[in-house]
Amino acid sequence: MRTTTKKRARPARAACAAAALALLAQHCLAQGDAIGAFSQMVTGPLGAPWHFATLPNKAPTDFSVVELNGEHVLRVATHDAYGNMVHALHQPPSVALQLHWRWRVEQLVEQADIRTRAGDDAALKLCVSFDYEKSQLSFGERAKLRLGKISTGEDIPAETLCYLWDNRLPVGSVLHNAFTHRLRFIVLQSGSAHLGQWVTEQRNLAADYLQAFGEESASMPAVIGITVSADSDNTHGSGLAYMGDIRLQP
Repeated sequence: MRTTTKKRARPARAACAAAALALLAQHCLAQGDAIGAFSQMVTGPLGAPWHFATLPNKAPTDFSVVELNGEHVLRVATHDAYGNMVHALHQPPSVALQLHWRWRVEQLVEQADIRTRAGDDAALKLCVSFDYEKSQLSFGERAKLRLGKISTGEDIPAETLCYLWDNRLPVGSVLHNAFTHRLRFIVLQSGSAHLGQWVTEQRNLAADYLQAFGEESASMPAVIGITVSADSDNTHGSGLAYMGDIRLQP
């Protein structure tokens, strides 16, 4: 009888352990790796847990928390400038991981054309960086990442996917950055159809990762960072946009 009781107990303990791990994973996402919400911040320059990253000798894009229609949101203004606001994370991969946010562009960078180096500008991008193993890259690509770290002081991820509010390309366009294959775009909004309006987005990260990087990996790596970005340094233009809270949900 004792032997039978122990054998029956093992599946129950395994089920309880699995449930506990699932709850722990959700708790870690909700608590340990929560993305700093703009709606909960005081107005003024955007600070921790976000940090500013840029390239040498560039005027900085301005990122500040403002009150707009009674809500605190992030204002992103670029005038012949370049800049990124980076939020470090460590979120294990999941085929069900959803990225939610809302954004609003008031002014597009008119001459931008992300297909070219001379036009590689945008009024607003939301980027997700992945923990892809750099040893899988070619020697040349690894060297470029090392040079990028030297010039910026930032550890450059091997794979970054940016959701883009573009000024000309069709919605759904998927393409590589003109400067590096380590950065890829998916165009979600384009042109002036929704200019000056809040647009809510929800994306399945694993599906979008496979669309952008599927030739490199059959599954999505861990998420290691979220970046809000805007630049107008190549075209010497201007852009103005707003970003609401960003959420990762299992």
